[in-house]
Amino acid sequence: QVQLVESGGGLVQPGGSLRLSCVASGIIFRIYAMGWYRQTPGKQRELVAGITIDNTTKYADSVKGRFTVSRDNAEHSVYLQMNGLKPEDTAIYWCHADLGHARDYWGQGTQVTVSS
Repeated sequence: QVQLVESGGGLVQPGGSLRLSCVASGIIFRIYAMGWYRQTPGKQRELVAGITIDNTTKYADSVKGRFTVSRDNAEHSVYLQMNGLKPEDTAIYWCHADLGHARDYWGQGTQVTVSS
């Protein structure tokens, strides 16, 4: 059974930091591209950051320079370090594992709220 379990969300003031973690089980983690997505009410889910199996990263323009994605294959984990958080970063964040060819998995999501 495949599971992606996110943690690290919560309430933070503008300018603050959070680190999201996602632990995967039931998959050969090292062969999956991993990503973090987010969604706010009324908007489509968007890719925030992704990291490939060779650690190539990509980011949404809105988070470049503030967010950093990383992975630890030994720990079957992917992380999203979020600095300089803004109210517009408030969303549900999901971890995503993608092997291509419609073989992908989602976590349950974790809420991030940026508010004073």
